Formats: sequence, structure tokens, C-alpha cells
Amino acid sequence: MDNNLEDGFEFVCRKSDLKENIGCRFIIDDIEIALFKVADKVFALSNICPHQHTALIYNGMIEEGCIVCPVHGWMFDLKTGNKKSGSKGLDTYPVRITNEEVFVKVLPKEFRW
Repeated sequence: MDNNLEDGFEFVCRKSDLKENIGCRFIIDDIEIALFKVADKVFALSNICPHQHTALIYNGMIEEGCIVCPVHGWMFDLKTGNKKSGSKGLDTYPVRITNEEVFVKVLPKEFRW
């Protein structure tokens, strides 16, 4: 099977590879992704905490629909990536499940020099 779908989604893993409430770290096109399966839904967020740019979001705990950064305790909504205050937090990425395979669409970062 081709790892790239026509619309930019890329194969990451099988859904069965993900454990409930336990994050996994993946790199897609040089972008760190944290995947979480919660209540059988899969969420993809940036793995880089904006506080001190630590790449450990995947290792955080799930609490109240949020991922808690294991380094400093910041909480990010799994659906929006926003902090509990509502302000911008982590980038989120579209997820598609096809035949129990997880695909994520990551848009390349645009640099404005």
C-alpha cells in the first residue's frame, strides 16, 4: 500500500498499535507529532510544548479531555490544542482512520523571513 494518500494524509500506524490514554511519538516530514487514542478516538497534536520547546507531549497524562505536559503541567485540549484558558497552545492535525490504519495530514510550516 502507498503510504501517501492523494489529499496529503500520510500513514502513521495501525489503530491497534495505539494504547488507550497512552501517547505515541511520530515524525512526519520533520514535524514531531504526538498521537493519542482516547475513548477510541485518535488525536494528533504537535509533540513540542510551546513553553520551553520540549518534545515530550506524547509522554503526558490525559486529564479532563486534555493532555498535560509532563515537564511543566500545562494542559492542552486534545481537540483544539488550546490551553485551558482558551489561548493558542499546540498545533493539531487532521486524522483519518481507514481500514483501522491511522493517517495524519501535516502541513509544512511556512517561514516568513
